Amino acid sequence: MSVDVRTRVDGEPALIEPAEFFEATLPRLFVDSNERLAPSLQQRPPRPLTVSVDDQRWTLGVDGRRMTCARGAATGTELRIDAEQLAALVNDQVTPMGWLTTGTLQIAGQLSDVLDWWLLLRAALDSTTPHVNGAVVFKDRDGEQLDLKHCYTPDDPADEMAWFLEQAGYLHIRGMFSQAEMAAVSTEMDLAAPRYFEGDGRSWWATLEDGSSALVRMQGFDAESRTAAELVADERLLGIGGLTGDGHVFSGWEGKRLEALFKPLGVTRGISDVPWHKDCALGRHSYDCCGLTVGISVTAGGATSGQLRVVAGSHRALVWPAPSLQPGLDLPVVDLATEAGDVTVHLSCTLHMAQPPVERDRRVMYTSFSLPTIDTHAQVGRQQVKRMADAAPLNTSQ
Repeated sequence: MSVDVRTRVDGEPALIEPAEFFEATLPRLFVDSNERLAPSLQQRPPRPLTVSVDDQRWTLGVDGRRMTCARGAATGTELRIDAEQLAALVNDQVTPMGWLTTGTLQIAGQLSDVLDWWLLLRAALDSTTPHVNGAVVFKDRDGEQLDLKHCYTPDDPADEMAWFLEQAGYLHIRGMFSQAEMAAVSTEMDLAAPRYFEGDGRSWWATLEDGSSALVRMQGFDAESRTAAELVADERLLGIGGLTGDGHVFSGWEGKRLEALFKPLGVTRGISDVPWHKDCALGRHSYDCCGLTVGISVTAGGATSGQLRVVAGSHRALVWPAPSLQPGLDLPVVDLATEAGDVTVHLSCTLHMAQPPVERDRRVMYTSFSLPTIDTHAQVGRQQVKRMADAAPLNTSQ
């Protein structure tokens, strides 16, 4: 059982000369992948997209069942980038959503057109296939239909949880931590909050309906809370990293092992409840996926109190990575309503979102497990040698 889908390692990126890429490399990749991508073109035919690189333009289009790339003036939506951005895009260091998030996306037209062509470009570059309806099925270990709403307990067999996680892309474990532990965490969140302030580099803030600022995320919370510090060293939590057998390493984010989140009512501005996205939506899917993101429900989360929602099977599907669900997507949306002490796990490639609370606020903690560095994990390393050998011609592992 493995959720390691990496095909690249960091190193010197492949150099991309725009004219050579659009007039030689990409047309060749389109020819090589036309048969594989024909179902995608039929199900969701993209509209023309002009890519402007510095002072040169090429238009991507579809002629019947064939993708085309021709030098020419803007037609329909236009994406404006420079040569450095093109190289980052080709080498999977960034996505259009990454540019949108950083304020560097320059388009004239529709973001949807850019995302549709991003799917086809990634498929051609990486020898993959955009999702078509009916391609993802869910089976239990006996070959029967998988119950996508099934909840596990900490005493359930790890191999059963691993199977569900690989199939569905998420996991819900009931009662991993006690009500008393979560009550202690909640109290310590209140005690820690005054030690965070706007602009401190370790907290996120949002604006509420009354115009006030509210603390919504405390990074490095395990350094502020004795109970949280005990939990990040607890085998109940650490055992999650061993579910798939990929050797996931407890990491957190940027040296901050645990984040504590307040989810208040009435947020009008700021990042509190994040819309649909994959954790790899900004880029680097082929370098990092799949990591494990773990949520610990400090208070209950339901339809009116900030629950997590996931798209089952989306980790196995090349679809829009954000900011909304791809039109016509047939994968089921599953609500993960939790009680205090429950744990959710989702893969970094799984589409998910935080539903804004409307009746009762919520508190939750998050941490993560990353895949081990390839050259320090022999079994994963052997898997990646074959994956990289089978990868698309443009490979950044050289």
